[in-house]
Amino acid sequence: MATQALADRTVSLTYTSLPQEVIHAAIRSFYNWAGCTVGGSAHPATTIARKTLARFSGPATSRLLGSDGGVDVDAMHAALLNGIASHVHDYDDTHLDTIIHPTGPVASALLAIVETLDRPVSGEEFITALVAGVEAECKIGLAVWPDHYDVGWHITSTTGSIGAAIATSKILNLPPTQTAHAIGLAATQVTGLREMFGSHTKSFHPGRAAQNGLLATLLAAEDFTSSTTALEAKRGWANVVSTSHRLDEQIGSLGVEGRWEIARNAFKPFPCGIVVHPVIDGCIRLREMLVKEGIDVERVAGVRVEVHPLVVELTGKTEPRDGLEGKFSVYHGGAVGLLFGRATPAQYEDDVVVDPRVVAVRKKIEVKVDPESRADECFIEARVDGRDWSLKTVYVEHALGSLERPMTDEQLTEKFLDQCLPVLGQERAEKASQWCWGLEKLVDVRCIKDVL
Repeated sequence: MATQALADRTVSLTYTSLPQEVIHAAIRSFYNWAGCTVGGSAHPATTIARKTLARFSGPATSRLLGSDGGVDVDAMHAALLNGIASHVHDYDDTHLDTIIHPTGPVASALLAIVETLDRPVSGEEFITALVAGVEAECKIGLAVWPDHYDVGWHITSTTGSIGAAIATSKILNLPPTQTAHAIGLAATQVTGLREMFGSHTKSFHPGRAAQNGLLATLLAAEDFTSSTTALEAKRGWANVVSTSHRLDEQIGSLGVEGRWEIARNAFKPFPCGIVVHPVIDGCIRLREMLVKEGIDVERVAGVRVEVHPLVVELTGKTEPRDGLEGKFSVYHGGAVGLLFGRATPAQYEDDVVVDPRVVAVRKKIEVKVDPESRADECFIEARVDGRDWSLKTVYVEHALGSLERPMTDEQLTEKFLDQCLPVLGQERAEKASQWCWGLEKLVDVRCIKDVL
């Protein structure tokens, strides 16, 4: 049975069983999550939720990352609010085989409960629980991909609650039976519709998934029961949320055949839908080419890009009205890449999205679908001063941030500091960076309150 098998494998997972590449991948995933959470802590989606829920918060135990002066709230609200902050800029990690953003729900729930414990939690213990949660959500995601996503579910949150339950069950050392009940309790709290993309609610999804998973574990720890076949039963999670599934195959592959999903996790160089990344990458290269030749970028009369079909389906907004909608516009991504030579959260602020210069360049971009194109490649042709389309061409075989061209630790550090410096200041940001990179060697993760 898949549910019980997942519970058993969670309980039996040990730090010593993790390959070094998996440990490093977990550290990179946590590091990236922490930077994104700090960076998103002041976004309206986060601050509105925080203000709205403040009067309903329980005893303060758990840190809101990036908060002014170090604000603590109860664990349930910390899981929710950090989860929202981690995803709101669409800058978080991506498991490319399923487009799940795995660390947000898992780390948000895990850190929240760790801070409530009356015992030290080592970096090694924390990493083991993080890996358990990420592996679980990605495996069940693979089991229902792509049907589950195609029908309209936001796969990050629908699997994230289960990943969060697995991670928190692991850190609390729950036995297999209670872990199975936690899985069931998380599975019944299915959250996330793709219809919400481009609004505050998209970031609510991983926050709620973190909160749902944590709630599931806390109830299961007190012997609150659920179905122990919650994932695989006829009316269980996999059969309800997807038209087909490969649950037994994917759960059976946990820790087997040398494949670890967290080692296939990728990190975004640009804060938007990942299918836009090849276009941004290519437009940045195009800008560099033009500048090198002394050609003013605004002399470009037109840009034609050939892309994978998903690019238009997921990011086809031609006239985004604000930053959140801009993240789902391949036209905006291409425009800021060409105009500014970069795409960070600053290029997705509301005022940039409606800037007349940006709007003018967006209107010059034509998008063509190439059914044979891979999701991480694109071909770009630029016409300068009315001359031939083929005058300037760029081919992106694999976008930066793909598994073939992964972001380096140095690039992740630059990304982390770019997000954290405006929030924390120079000294705190650099201290936080060093602390997060040193996760494996920490004696007690609860000391995060001294850093973030």
